[in-house]
Amino acid sequence: MKKIILALGIFFTIANSIAQNKAQSNLNIMTFNIRYDNPGDGTNSWPNRKENALKMIRFNEVDILGMQEVLAHQLKDITANLTEYATVGVGREDGKEKGEFSPILYNKNKFTLIKSGYFWLSQTTEKPSKGWDAACERIATWVQLKDKATGKKIFVLNTHFDHIGEVARRESVNLIRIKIAQLSEGMPQIMMGDLNATPDSSVIQSLLTADKSLSLLDSKKLASIVYGPNWSYHDFGKVSFKDRPLIDYILVTKGITVRKYGVLAETLNDLFLSDHAPVFINVTF
Repeated sequence: MKKIILALGIFFTIANSIAQNKAQSNLNIMTFNIRYDNPGDGTNSWPNRKENALKMIRFNEVDILGMQEVLAHQLKDITANLTEYATVGVGREDGKEKGEFSPILYNKNKFTLIKSGYFWLSQTTEKPSKGWDAACERIATWVQLKDKATGKKIFVLNTHFDHIGEVARRESVNLIRIKIAQLSEGMPQIMMGDLNATPDSSVIQSLLTADKSLSLLDSKKLASIVYGPNWSYHDFGKVSFKDRPLIDYILVTKGITVRKYGVLAETLNDLFLSDHAPVFINVTF
């Protein structure tokens, strides 16, 4: 009898372990500044690159995708070809379709949207506006998602910090920290985007400084496997290798295990995907 009870105990322990493992969400996440459609880019203009970019996203089976510099017609190109994705986001100049989007795309077969929204990186967050010393309107997009298979919930925010305004970048950090704490409702959190700041800058260090409300971590430092160069911006190869900066990031909170991190600095037939390389991570939580 004791042997039977012991065997049953072992069985249920194994079964419980298997069930817990199955309940983990395994996600592929990417941030990608696609470069706005500028005819002045010549051979690197969007019509020449878009098929490669779309194939790259599909090949990596991206579940959640944050993009930057996306014009309305580029977003239509993407959603028309990647029909498995739903999109959240608006144009930063009018809150509709004017100007660049910083959208979040998610696999609608895998996730249910709980809540979503956006806000401007400025003193007037609810309407199109430039903040502080920023050169452009800047916007952040966020979603709460529920994994249909596991029931796990996750909060994701995607943004694009100003490339000129130092005060704007600094104040954007403060705003983002407040907004994530308010909007995430206790869910595991992912922040990503083109932050126009290098890892040793005060901008990134401030984002990574923990307080009672928020503790973001650099996914690259957490990853079991790291792949690709130490830079993400190359201006279609015009920046010399030694001067190329890392300015694109995916940050996560505790409880998210980063298995892989990669900067996908790819070309096809000498054609770049963008002037930025996408950053990719695989996580479980």
